[in-house]
Amino acid sequence: MIVELPPIITIDGPTASGKGTIARIISNKLGWLLLDSGSIYRALAFAIINSDISVSDFDSIETLASNLEISINDGNVYLGGFDISEKIRTEEISRVSSVIASDYNVRKILLDKQRSLLSYPGLVADGRDMGTIVFPYAALKIFLTADISIRAQRRYNQLINKGNVVNITSIMDNIRERDERDADRLYSPLIPASDAHILDNSVLDIEQTLSIILDLYKYKFGPSYN
Repeated sequence: MIVELPPIITIDGPTASGKGTIARIISNKLGWLLLDSGSIYRALAFAIINSDISVSDFDSIETLASNLEISINDGNVYLGGFDISEKIRTEEISRVSSVIASDYNVRKILLDKQRSLLSYPGLVADGRDMGTIVFPYAALKIFLTADISIRAQRRYNQLINKGNVVNITSIMDNIRERDERDADRLYSPLIPASDAHILDNSVLDIEQTLSIILDLYKYKFGPSYN
């Protein structure tokens, strides 16, 4: 018997490409569940920092990942029942999550945790390997990107609005380093799926980006599908 899976939209892309914002809006519009895969890695990074585990101690990190009690509800991230949504949006968390995301065993452990979140009426998943590794069978795949200077400015504005004191030059350096690490890792590098729609939103605002993706959604699923 063939089991029909819930519909999936994947939105992949590099740091600060806007994929998280777009994925959240689309999931709200469709009434589908949202998977921010980056938040899972960030939650693990948060647990590592608070457990005083070295980022080079991958044996301990893999054990911690296997026992990670994480849940996502209405876009909020919970670790062991505590809401850590705001605590995982720092540059330190970004740095640690980037390092651990390069480890094959960590990604393999967290793969099942991500797939377990798939349920009806559908799932919008954003990350870096949603369309290539986690949900290669997704019906609609988007690869969202933008010029690095645009992405650095977006991340700078985001952090400033949250009250952080940051330097745009260091942010751009961090993004460039993250891009290189994502592209060069042996397992699950950051690349568009062969059947992904590649969208450069360097000169597009949120509404324009959203409009293009929703048109693709209607073409794929039909205008009345929800």
